[in-house]
Amino acid sequence: MSQHDFLVELGTEELPPKALKTLSGAFLDGITAGLDAAGIGYTEARPYAAPRRLAVLLTGIQLQQPDRQIEKRGPATQAPEKAVQGFAGSCGVGIDQLEVMETPKGSYYVYRGVEQGQSTASLLPGIVSESLNKLPIPKRMRWGSSRTEFVRPVKWLCMLLGDEVVDAEILGLKAGRKTRGHRFHYNQDIELIAPADYARVLKETGKVIADFAERRELIREQVIREGERIGGTAQIDEDLLDEVTALNEWPVALTGRFEERFLDVPAEALILSMKENQKYFHALDADDKLMPYFITLANIESKDPQQVIEGNEKVIRPRLADAAFFFETDKKQPLDARIDKLKSIVFQQQLGTVFDKSQRIEGLAAAIAELINGDAGYARRAAQLSKCDLMTDMVFEFTELQGLMGYHYALHDGEPEEVAQAMDEQYKPRFAGDELPASRTGIALAIADRLDTLTGLFGINQPPTGSKDPFALRRAALGVLRIIVEHKLDLDLHQLLTLAAEQHGELPGSEGLADRVLDFMLERFRAWYDDRGISAETFLAVHALRPTSPLDFDRRIEAVSHFRNLAEAEALAAANKRVSNILGKQKGEIATDVDTDLLQEDAEKALASALAEVEHDLQPVFEQGDYRTALEKLAALREVIDSFFDNVMVMADDEAIRANRLALLKRLRRLFLGVADISLLG
Repeated sequence: MSQHDFLVELGTEELPPKALKTLSGAFLDGITAGLDAAGIGYTEARPYAAPRRLAVLLTGIQLQQPDRQIEKRGPATQAPEKAVQGFAGSCGVGIDQLEVMETPKGSYYVYRGVEQGQSTASLLPGIVSESLNKLPIPKRMRWGSSRTEFVRPVKWLCMLLGDEVVDAEILGLKAGRKTRGHRFHYNQDIELIAPADYARVLKETGKVIADFAERRELIREQVIREGERIGGTAQIDEDLLDEVTALNEWPVALTGRFEERFLDVPAEALILSMKENQKYFHALDADDKLMPYFITLANIESKDPQQVIEGNEKVIRPRLADAAFFFETDKKQPLDARIDKLKSIVFQQQLGTVFDKSQRIEGLAAAIAELINGDAGYARRAAQLSKCDLMTDMVFEFTELQGLMGYHYALHDGEPEEVAQAMDEQYKPRFAGDELPASRTGIALAIADRLDTLTGLFGINQPPTGSKDPFALRRAALGVLRIIVEHKLDLDLHQLLTLAAEQHGELPGSEGLADRVLDFMLERFRAWYDDRGISAETFLAVHALRPTSPLDFDRRIEAVSHFRNLAEAEALAAANKRVSNILGKQKGEIATDVDTDLLQEDAEKALASALAEVEHDLQPVFEQGDYRTALEKLAALREVIDSFFDNVMVMADDEAIRANRLALLKRLRRLFLGVADISLLG
């Protein structure tokens, strides 16, 4: 079958930079999905994206949709002749060309034929149009008097199949073979002869690097080189790199400088101002200190780059001056002078103000600090001050600096180092994989803050629903679990939740509040372990016991994961399932005392003896929480367990013997349940 290359490029006004990558990927996916649905093959599909264009190049695309076998079922053979004639006519054939198909419900006429495939050129306009219609654009716009809608005004449309223009009109544009060059370097039309020429001609003639990935890596290399040129190391934020890639067609990195006096402001504030407002990269010196430089990307190869640099320096100066002013102004008033002002900020209507929240956290953080051998006094003070930086000018301007500015202001006020450190650490981990709070006071405050939010929202019956989680309760729960497990803290989550619930007083959902939040939090473990490659069965085996200590929960998970790799695991899981089923069918209480005088078979005597020995050995192992060793010792029971089930009838006719054997199985089951419900692994 004949093949050609295919190019589609939609030219627009500047596209939203933060959405460009997503739009490009969706455009590609939409086109390839349309081709796949039509049965049209191609060798490779490649996206292109720049500030003023979305494009897709397909190599080796088939020029004809393949023919396909079709089958249409018609009326029953007993139907009136007119009905049969009507069906045959709709298929374009006579009655004599219909076949009869036998089914369980009777005989029916059926038409079988071949539907000729359409030309690819005739299908491409619909496929491209459909892909554009499905792009993830939250709000489309109109322009001029046109009724056409898109994310930005469209300017040109290039569609080539081989060296021929595809006959199409999309978004009010007639397809042609012309693209356009750089707005300043080559503000002219460029005629394309073949799709494969697209990226090369745009780059060489039009001064546009259409390949997003190529442009991105070029920017990375230039920024790194600029950092080295000033004797430092450029810091590349990947999201910022994506954004500046989406802002430039012909990127040129330039380095500017700002006054060293601004370095008295916390570096994070300066970096955030440069990044958010100006899209600048920063550089660090050999001591990881911020250097008084910024690296910007110009979308032009200027004949006088110094003029471009000076223009950027003029723009950044007032931005940094604002940050310096906020910092100096904020320091004139200590944090604790802002405590009462927190009464003006509502945390949640039913849960009160941020001041109320701080008071609740104070008691809870102090209690947690004592449990983890921290300083309760520090924890109380940190909780009192924890939200005060919300009332500062710096955090009002740069909300991302919440906590971090609290740290700087607390140090300035002469607060203890650990109290100041907790100001910033209370929000850690901020996202998946983020670092955890390191100080005991920071740990206590971070856990207390999250547990207060969790119990409060559940207490007013507002848990997360579906994808809606406005207070980020799932993230809060996972943060608490991470802190406890990764810091190996021996904390009982139910105890902490009970303390947190008590700080709230009476709420509409106070009944069973700690239990409900505990269940929610333990369920968060599932996603965490899934990311670590732990199977769902392993999680469920531990979850069935509902351990209330996250650290204990994690140790059991590790032990069960190890156990599943043992040769005995499968057989023991099956045996546990069998024991569980047998015991589950019994009515009334089953004793655990085994009468050795009632043991008749050698296999049951061997099991009873082995159990007694293992029970004795495991007592200190369980006390130490060494579940891995416990399961390894239990794995040694496989042979005696197999022998028991092969040679002993549990449900004996003699009631006393039957009860004795059930007691033996209950003791066996109880031993395994000391770690997890192994029966769920089968």
